Amino acid sequence: MSAPARQGLVLAALILVAAVANLNLSVANVALPDIGRAFDSSQTALNLVAVAYSLGLACSVIYLGALGDRYGRKMMLVLGILLSVPACLLAAYAPSDTVLVVARFVGGLSAGMAYPTTLALIAALWSGPARTRSIALWSATGGAIASLGPLAAGIMLERFWWGSVFLITLPLAAVALIMAVMLIPAHVNETTEPVDNLGGVLSIVLVGSAILAINFAPVPDAGTLVVSLSVLAVAAVVAFVLRERRAVNPLYDLRIASRRVFWVAACAGIIVFGSLMGAMFIGQQFLQNVLGYSTVEAGLAILPAAMLMVLAAPRSAKLVESHGARFTLLTGYVFVMLGFLTMLLLWQEGVGYWKVGLGYAFIGAGVGFAGTPASHSLTGSVPVTRAGMASGTADLQRDLGGAVMQSIFGALLTAGYATAAAAAIGAAPPSSAITSNVQTQLTKSFSSAATTAEQYPQYSQQIIAGAKAAFLQGDQWAYLAGIIAVLIGAALVFIFFPKAAEERRLLDEYAAHDSAG
Repeated sequence: MSAPARQGLVLAALILVAAVANLNLSVANVALPDIGRAFDSSQTALNLVAVAYSLGLACSVIYLGALGDRYGRKMMLVLGILLSVPACLLAAYAPSDTVLVVARFVGGLSAGMAYPTTLALIAALWSGPARTRSIALWSATGGAIASLGPLAAGIMLERFWWGSVFLITLPLAAVALIMAVMLIPAHVNETTEPVDNLGGVLSIVLVGSAILAINFAPVPDAGTLVVSLSVLAVAAVVAFVLRERRAVNPLYDLRIASRRVFWVAACAGIIVFGSLMGAMFIGQQFLQNVLGYSTVEAGLAILPAAMLMVLAAPRSAKLVESHGARFTLLTGYVFVMLGFLTMLLLWQEGVGYWKVGLGYAFIGAGVGFAGTPASHSLTGSVPVTRAGMASGTADLQRDLGGAVMQSIFGALLTAGYATAAAAAIGAAPPSSAITSNVQTQLTKSFSSAATTAEQYPQYSQQIIAGAKAAFLQGDQWAYLAGIIAVLIGAALVFIFFPKAAEERRLLDEYAAHDSAG
């Protein structure tokens, strides 16, 4: 069993660095309605604003984690914090939603430098139960801070313009930078093997093209683009696998990734963390567009998720040690399922807050229980010199999960909203008098419909009512997708993840094999 000197301060520094990435990940969601009004954005553009940060992170974490393993994790962490500053400033003062998407993507790349390094250092500096507890605190605190992001953003939006939400993390970044430079060791169990740069480029292409294909899938007349992106993603996957099998020093060791404890935990975590991001993405728009919450009220509504994550994490660490990761993961899945069922069945127009809070509480408890075993199993099943691969995969769970689930949820919301809005327009008595331009605005997004309602005050009430009904149909599609994803993930864990005794045997076997190697 090992732990670094001044371990409390070192862990606090790592959590604070992770907090910068987590806050930047979540602050955009609460500002989406304001951004939509400012730029008259389509629902697809808003989806891209929300997902661009996760996209940048997901694309880069595996490659940047490997670079950190080779050239210095502390250096990579510090560079990531520094890059986050101009990315936040560009996002805050973006002149268009296109520039905002680019700024968010660059912010994701900066987080890709810093965020995977935090878990890699925990894996390298701690061992045994102390590592499990540290991962639990890192996971819960990170998730809780991500959940608090909308509240902080809501307070800013009550007083300032939409771009102010992207400035929230700047003071935090300054403190994190100072603590990282002063407290975090420069080099800990790093590898001297060369980095597989070609594999890194292929990993960026395959993740980026796959996520963009999902986002553009519901866009009219984007079929060629979607097919091209999908073909590119498949080709990149094939090329990546071939490359990693043949490379002398692979970026992503497929022999380690094929370990049962590793790959099942990776897949399970993608669904769990994606559920959190997807629920927050849809939920913030539901609270403001349908229930009429202010930005502060919408941010406060998420607090049950943050509180339950923090409360569940210590119990999750104890459950992992006593009952194994499989039992703890399945416990988390039960709560996430209850969260989506609450949203599907109870989140309707005029719903009371207790039903909103209940849905978020279930999601928060689920992520609190499942987050620790998902990350613990990854770091425990790889050699310490490959900590970047494990931490990159753990971060990929959050970022790829968030990007994919937000993309799927956003695509379904877009398709469901447009279908319902078009049907409502067709059924309206004077539908023939509605110009094609107005129809386009009404089916574009809720924000565009609200803007159109202001232009036609005599029909404002009917337009807003129709937009709310259309949004509710779209978000029902999204929640159903969440339920299906959770069922698939739970089945995967139940069937393939080893029980506690077998898990311990396998982890000891992996450690012995890696030490001998």
